Amino acid sequence: MSNIVTFQPLMQQNQEARLSALITAIVEERHGANDVYWLKEVAELLGILASSGASLQSGALDPLQEFYDRIEDRLHFFPQYYRFLLSICLDLEDLGINGRRGQALCDWVAQHKSAQAEMSDLQRAEARRLLCRRGVGAPVDAGQLGARLHRFMSRPATFALPNKKAAYELTHVVFYLSDYGRRKAVVSDDALLGLHYAGILAHLDQDMDLLAEVCAALTLVKALVPEVWTRAITESYRQIDLFADQNASLSDGYHLFLVTRWALGLMGAQPELAQIPAGQLRFSLPDLAVRPLHGMSESLHDMGAARQSDWQRMRGHVLAYLAPEAQVILADAEGATPYFETFFECFSRATFAAGPMPRSVRSGA
Repeated sequence: MSNIVTFQPLMQQNQEARLSALITAIVEERHGANDVYWLKEVAELLGILASSGASLQSGALDPLQEFYDRIEDRLHFFPQYYRFLLSICLDLEDLGINGRRGQALCDWVAQHKSAQAEMSDLQRAEARRLLCRRGVGAPVDAGQLGARLHRFMSRPATFALPNKKAAYELTHVVFYLSDYGRRKAVVSDDALLGLHYAGILAHLDQDMDLLAEVCAALTLVKALVPEVWTRAITESYRQIDLFADQNASLSDGYHLFLVTRWALGLMGAQPELAQIPAGQLRFSLPDLAVRPLHGMSESLHDMGAARQSDWQRMRGHVLAYLAPEAQVILADAEGATPYFETFFECFSRATFAAGPMPRSVRSGA
């Protein structure tokens, strides 16, 4: 005689319950609270929730209450992490946690001139953005700092060459100028062109994390996002699996998950949040598709001084270097935006192919 065992199905969480479970998982199941990676991941999650106006169920922020209650002590002992701590504190308050510590933290950071320790204009811009949320200090785009940020954005050729650091800085300047959608940001036509160039490169490299940031930045400045890019990041988001595994690498798809979901939300989609498993949460990375960018660069480099900036003349030569799958992605990139040919003029670096620099330039004479 056999025994029949009936298994109860997992209780399905609604979207608000899943969001609460996600917050708990990020706060409690990935890094310790004294780990800088904990600060980074929690700040990223709360920042996206706050800027999106997320609706949280009662108790969703309870896992962060103790951290919030002692946040002044953490700032005084870890002033080097003031941007993370300010961001977490302000977002918690904007999301509805009970307290008003953000104003005191902003005043303390301004009094101690913390931003003067920054070597990067981008980090100084982030500090300004955070302080301005409680009415402290100058706006992000004020004065010489604002002028330098706009000058950086308004050189499209910078973003037509593979340089992920520059591309991410471009998107983040837009995020800070717009305060992640809380205020209107006005950027130049050249800056918009630079965003398109960065998006073309991300598409050619199948870098969906960067492409999602470009789509978010374009949306925040009220510019149209190419439909091809929207489809690409939608598919990337759908491919991310959430699972629990304490032995899996933490170099996972967490940021990709956040930024694709956020960008799609900004564009009006409502991507469903998957069931959150119990345990140490991990995010899978989608399989890397064939990426034409490397082959394109190799084809042009091998031509040396014979390469040209005219895409229509060079198209056949470049395609000959690519596998059929890569050719399909390249064709999608061509059709996604009207700026592909001007992008290629910069990407080809044909004007740099004439020979070595003149001696007077190299010697500084």
